[in-house]
Amino acid sequence: MLNMFGDDRTGIRRVFQISWRKHQDNQTLNGIEAIIAQVIHQHPEYHGLLGGDPLDKDFPVEAGESNPFLHMGMHITLAEQLAADRPRGIRKLHQKISRKTGDIHQAEHDMMECLGAVLWEAQMNKRMPDEQVYLQCLKKIAVDK
Repeated sequence: MLNMFGDDRTGIRRVFQISWRKHQDNQTLNGIEAIIAQVIHQHPEYHGLLGGDPLDKDFPVEAGESNPFLHMGMHITLAEQLAADRPRGIRKLHQKISRKTGDIHQAEHDMMECLGAVLWEAQMNKRMPDEQVYLQCLKKIAVDK
């Protein structure tokens, strides 16, 4: 059983590798594996990484590195939020931002700025993410773009 949740960094990264390998081998993917494979497909810059052994690699911000697993994980989070329209209204905001950017993938990158900020703030304050602050940030993007 694949576990995409929790704080087992190696286990979560292994789910990315397994999902991508199954996709490449044309094996049947379960729901989350299909989402993961789709996100990986949209990021060819990470394909080589997933064929290697990235399970214990650090991606220090101080060294100017961005964490590809965090990046793809945020895309997955957005996919799940959009599927459930949770927080309520995110699907409509996604559509507005996508129309303004003309590119769904770029819209998600823009939305991830809000998601990252809200998650960071929640982590720093040791509380749940504020959905209203998140939606307000997305509304601003929808209007400003």
